[in-house]
Amino acid sequence: MGRENQSHLSEFLLLGLPIRPEQQGVFFALFLGMYLTTVLSNLLILLVIRLDPHLHTPIYFFLCHLAFTDITFSSVTTPKMLMNMQTQSQSISYAGCISQVYFFLMLGCLDSFLLTSMAYDRYVAICHPLHYITIMSQSLCFLLVIVSWILSSVSAILHTLLLARLSFCGDNLLPHFFCDLATLLKLSTSDTTVNELFILTVGVVVITLPFACILVSYGCIGATILRVPSTKGLYKALSTCGSHLSVVALYYGTIIGLYFFPLSNYSNDKDVIMAILYTLITPMLNPFIYSLRNKDMKGALGNILSRGTFS
Repeated sequence: MGRENQSHLSEFLLLGLPIRPEQQGVFFALFLGMYLTTVLSNLLILLVIRLDPHLHTPIYFFLCHLAFTDITFSSVTTPKMLMNMQTQSQSISYAGCISQVYFFLMLGCLDSFLLTSMAYDRYVAICHPLHYITIMSQSLCFLLVIVSWILSSVSAILHTLLLARLSFCGDNLLPHFFCDLATLLKLSTSDTTVNELFILTVGVVVITLPFACILVSYGCIGATILRVPSTKGLYKALSTCGSHLSVVALYYGTIIGLYFFPLSNYSNDKDVIMAILYTLITPMLNPFIYSLRNKDMKGALGNILSRGTFS
């Protein structure tokens, strides 16, 4: 399937998931169910926050954007994977592959910035509760989200432009279920030194620094909680952070497992399995974490369901 005589590839072949042909149907049904759960549960989060005035606060404003990002992030890779499993067609056009890389990187970076904004909100709420309304104003919330979108878009555009300048003249087989940037760089016949340096630089800006900010925020939160004299105050403080901490651990845990360990220690199959965790399972679990661990969300959902029942 190689194209050695062409100056540039017109398409790539995605080898997909490391599963046996006789198991395709089972995994197709499983991943389809997970994808539909991701979309519907995150849409429910958006609907509940929109309908309940008590949830029109900064933390739920950020959560709305996180839910929307999770829907689109999962939709960048999963529908194509499911279509390939169903039709046995593994091809993706060069333009489609480049577009997939852009949206995957942009939405992944956006997740990181949104989680950082939510950590800052929790820091202000617990460490400076008397000034919370003043600090977390509507204008600041809009500014944090707009800056997050801009930084994510610029980062993804630069990655995509650097990728587009590379040549792919040989083998067109991608041992993955989507166009993963690291896998594409291995496939390129051009010098990828600039791309790799840019990945390291941007990784510090969009992953390491936000993660460090989250750790510092929760360090300050922890110090403040230890000074709370009452057990009730301690429990209330912890309950407001539990959901966010769970999502942060899930998000950054999978990133660290997938990208921060040397790839030589893992087989391609393990990389693909880790990518499934990152692209499909994490976005699916986020709304359950926020609804099951959050009293406000559970109360708002119960109120909406009770109103619907009585009406």
